[in-house]
Amino acid sequence: MNKLIAGLVTAATLLLSTAAISHEHESAAKALADSKLKAIVADAQVIGAINAQNAKTSGLDEAAIIALDKKWRAETKASTKPMIDGVLANALSKYLAAAADGSEGLFTEIFVMDAKGLNVGQSGVTSDYWQGDEAKWKKTFLAGNGAVFIDKVEEDESTQTFQSQVSIAITDPASGKVIGAVTFGINIEQLGG
Repeated sequence: MNKLIAGLVTAATLLLSTAAISHEHESAAKALADSKLKAIVADAQVIGAINAQNAKTSGLDEAAIIALDKKWRAETKASTKPMIDGVLANALSKYLAAAADGSEGLFTEIFVMDAKGLNVGQSGVTSDYWQGDEAKWKKTFLAGNGAVFIDKVEEDESTQTFQSQVSIAITDPASGKVIGAVTFGINIEQLGG
């Protein structure tokens, strides 16, 4: 009986410490989102690129979006990548890559999405082109102005770091309307508490 009680106490202690770490991560990530992250995406270049892509993609239906996403996914494994290379070469992607490079390892990735959840620009290659079926887009763009979604912490096997994605709805200051969203991969070990 004492072993059962000791086991239950250990399990409860572990759950409480995990909850404390999670709360600490969320508080620090929210503070970062409200300051530095929102400032990065408030740049006129970000707003202009999203508005330009929204004009091009507004008429796409789900079948067309899925076809684009399949093409992107195929290119991630191909030797030639015209679609991926085109996005990575645009001015927004260069801006995001510079922001990631200048973060001293805090940002592991940054990608901006349009009103359909399609990538507009990114700091590096993403595994897919359409984020509109994922929480990072649904819990920001669809949630409206000021929405922030902080995902759980996960270990990135390729970098051996603990990361979380922080996603934010992007609003056009001229219209006051949400026009897209952004996701920042955050290295939790550099986030602080």
